[in-house]
Amino acid sequence: MPTLDDILEHIGEFDLFQKRAFFVLCLLSASFTPIYVGVVFLGFTPEHHCLSPGVAELSSRCGWSLEEELNYTVPEQGRHGESFSSQCRRYDVDWNTTGLSCINPLENFTGYGNRSNIPLTPCQDGWVYNSSGSSIVTEFNLVCEDSWKLDLFQSCVNVGFFIGSISIGYIADRFGRKLCLLITILVNSISGVLMAFAPSYTWMLIYRFIQGLVSKGGWLTGYILITEFVGLSYRRTVGIVYQVAFTVGLLVLSAIAYMIPHWRWLQLTVTLPNFFFLLYYWCLPESPRWLIAQQKNDKAMKIINRIAKGNGKKVPPSLQSLNPEEEDGEKLRPSFLDLVRTPQIRKHTLILMYTWFTSSVLYQGLIMHMGIAGGNIYLDFFYSALVEFPAALILILTIDRIGRRYPWAAANLVAGAACLITAFIPDNIYWLKMTAACLGRMGITMCYEMVCLVNAELYPTFLRNLGVLVCSSMCDIGGIITPFIVYRLAEIWHELPLVVFAVVGLIDGGLVLLLPETKGKTLPETIEDAENMHRQRKRKKEVIYLHVLTTEVAPN
Repeated sequence: MPTLDDILEHIGEFDLFQKRAFFVLCLLSASFTPIYVGVVFLGFTPEHHCLSPGVAELSSRCGWSLEEELNYTVPEQGRHGESFSSQCRRYDVDWNTTGLSCINPLENFTGYGNRSNIPLTPCQDGWVYNSSGSSIVTEFNLVCEDSWKLDLFQSCVNVGFFIGSISIGYIADRFGRKLCLLITILVNSISGVLMAFAPSYTWMLIYRFIQGLVSKGGWLTGYILITEFVGLSYRRTVGIVYQVAFTVGLLVLSAIAYMIPHWRWLQLTVTLPNFFFLLYYWCLPESPRWLIAQQKNDKAMKIINRIAKGNGKKVPPSLQSLNPEEEDGEKLRPSFLDLVRTPQIRKHTLILMYTWFTSSVLYQGLIMHMGIAGGNIYLDFFYSALVEFPAALILILTIDRIGRRYPWAAANLVAGAACLITAFIPDNIYWLKMTAACLGRMGITMCYEMVCLVNAELYPTFLRNLGVLVCSSMCDIGGIITPFIVYRLAEIWHELPLVVFAVVGLIDGGLVLLLPETKGKTLPETIEDAENMHRQRKRKKEVIYLHVLTTEVAPN
């Protein structure tokens, strides 16, 4: 009896119907961007200083420029948040005192022979932000003693990713891809709109957590759906291009954020289009592979005939009966112990977990650090996103020619070295600093793509889904701690996060060389096969379905 892939060879593995479905799902992939890295714009922290009662009136009376006002009234003015005093402390003096001089008003306060001896006090009356727009930082004053709340905002999203990718994955396997996709779209849209109208920081945090809970699961479900529509030979390319659509979303996000510098309107603008994705109820059918796995062959054949009709073809009469893609027989049940019980698989598991962690920390970390670099945040974000296109192209051209290990290790080394070099390039050579940072972004993007592919190739069939799920969970763990690495270490030294990224990336570059090369090797079927992957094996025809690549893949 024929399998679905046998039928797709006759009605089109990636023809008009699949291309239309692929296009509409790529829109979903692009819409995930504002949730994954939107903190760069939503949580933008402009230059700021304490609001001191009486300073505005004195500045108006004396006709000071902004620079003069800061020089006369703000202690230890610094840049990039390097001076805690200038942003979180003010002079403990009464600026409403009559007779203050406009030349050097601090001299009027007797008893202070030196400006540095004037006592400082915390900002009790709020802050003044040097920004024409607004962000969650400026609205809720997430600075100084409350600056950690910005870290918590992004960490909550990643906690949602971690919980949601597991629970949503179960729902997709239990109740179907299409229903799961529509539910996540609806919940994501409603919570996104509610966040735009959140009355307080706490409510904003709750709504953002809910978005994280469903958005990554929805992104993964879209990935599952499209890869289960196409034939085996197109699955890898479709998976990579689906993630490239995420990169397109980065470019669009930077343009929208530039035009809408107010966070509530920006949040509303990037959320409302999600409601249109509910039209997928009529545009997309259920996955025929899922229906076959659920023994619903009649419904699967109806969808297959719909695909054939969309491609302008007919299903041959000899292929009207379906065969389940997994043969009946004794099925091995995977367990967590299988991931560490044998030496080679244990080594693979530990290295892959660290690699997923590294990819997430460097990818999100470089984006967040760019947001506090002090340049043009919109252009920097746009240019750094552009380098993800050649990263995907290099990956496609090399993995089947050179192999996986060496391009992977090289990408890690490039990312780590670029971070280290960026940290020590002077700020006055900003173009060179930005170029090095973009090179690091390209390297870690390639690593992200590579770990998605290789993770599935190193585990035996019965253990593959669990192996990818467990290892890739470290991606979300990395995302949880990344905001604290970037924003807290930057207070010590602005470039310190880059040094940490360099060390983490360079270590990973060495570790991936310890993994076996999977180019030209068949996917392992048993634990014995996986244990012997470091030995050369003759290539066989690839007829094994890559179910795992439709289970847990992170955005590039």
